[in-house]
Amino acid sequence: MRDRANPFPVDLIDGLSTVLYRSPLDIANSFSSLLKPIISHSALVIFTKDCPLQPLKRTGDPSIVDRVEIAELEKIGQLVMATGAPAWDATAVIGHENHRVAAIFAATDALLVLVDPVETDSATISMDTTRRLVSALWELVAISIRQQVATAPLDHLRDSRMANIERSRLVAELTDAHSTTLELILTVLRSRDTTDSIARQSARDVASAAMVQLRSVSDRDRSLSEEPVARAFERLRRDLRPLTQFGDLDVQFVEPPIDGRALPGEIAHAGRAIVRSAVLTLAEQDGVGRVRIQWDCDGSNLLIGIRDDGPGDLTSETQSVHQLAARVDALAGKLTVSGTPGWGSNIDVRLPLDMPAAFQGIQPEWGLTNRERDVMKLVAEGARNRAIAAALTISEHTVKFHVANVLRKVGATNRAELAAVLR
Repeated sequence: MRDRANPFPVDLIDGLSTVLYRSPLDIANSFSSLLKPIISHSALVIFTKDCPLQPLKRTGDPSIVDRVEIAELEKIGQLVMATGAPAWDATAVIGHENHRVAAIFAATDALLVLVDPVETDSATISMDTTRRLVSALWELVAISIRQQVATAPLDHLRDSRMANIERSRLVAELTDAHSTTLELILTVLRSRDTTDSIARQSARDVASAAMVQLRSVSDRDRSLSEEPVARAFERLRRDLRPLTQFGDLDVQFVEPPIDGRALPGEIAHAGRAIVRSAVLTLAEQDGVGRVRIQWDCDGSNLLIGIRDDGPGDLTSETQSVHQLAARVDALAGKLTVSGTPGWGSNIDVRLPLDMPAAFQGIQPEWGLTNRERDVMKLVAEGARNRAIAAALTISEHTVKFHVANVLRKVGATNRAELAAVLR
């Protein structure tokens, strides 16, 4: 209901709390319901890299939301960034078809897309006010998504890492398999024994285009599952900018090396969340005026160092530090705290980039022989047949024989599923 003495719809403000407390996986439907009284739409899509396990949240017309692709959202995002302002009446491809869209970036870099938007006529709210209200609501919802992911249950972090590891492995295998197939096709078509030059040229063009497309899919997946250290650090700098702009805290950044291994997406996100919480913990102490943040990567770990100029009495028993340590532990990392009275405290964090496999153990009812057990463990660790043969001093043919037996006894259909069984 609208209060004519107040140009803003009061029911929106009342309903906002319901949206903010929704889980990131349910928030799209709730937010869509909140917005429809002032701006109707056939579908709502949220794209955020803060949630690597599920970057897309969507609701609405199944013919759109079931077909929407990240590549389409990236193009819409580029359109918004090119203008530097929300796109309220743009035309873009989404769900493989052209639609009118309204697209808004939040300060967290999350993108909101409303498909087929129609602003409701109202005598109490102007079009400009409606758009400013929608933008403000989206900012709050985007912050809520980031905060909920940052404080997600520890099991969610483990599941996110394992899901990304498995996804990356399957994408890599898929890419290799298709690339090999297409390369064989090209080899055959280039053969001198083939006389139809026109057919050969056409097939070569199609196969080449397919290879480019396949690589593009792999690159897009990698952009979600990996993030260069320097880019991840720059996002951290933007996250902490309000502390330097609107507070008395002097935040200093030591730039990480620009080369080296990229960070898994969930590690980059978790690292930023841990640093944000650590900086706020340090800033709560009396006498802290400066915080120094440093990131590095040794190829196997993300190394985070945070130092303040406070009283230096922070310990691992401090409640906020204890909570931080629990989050680091969930990622198989390590957090240490040290300090010198009167000189400041240090928080050092090490996050491994590769999470060790957590095996549930081989079950007796599978009836595996000792050799099959050895083979299964190596398969679950991602070893290929040649590596298994070398490790066990057997032939590759024997490895294939054992793998086939293990798959049959365990009830798995492929190596990836076999690895998932032990996790």
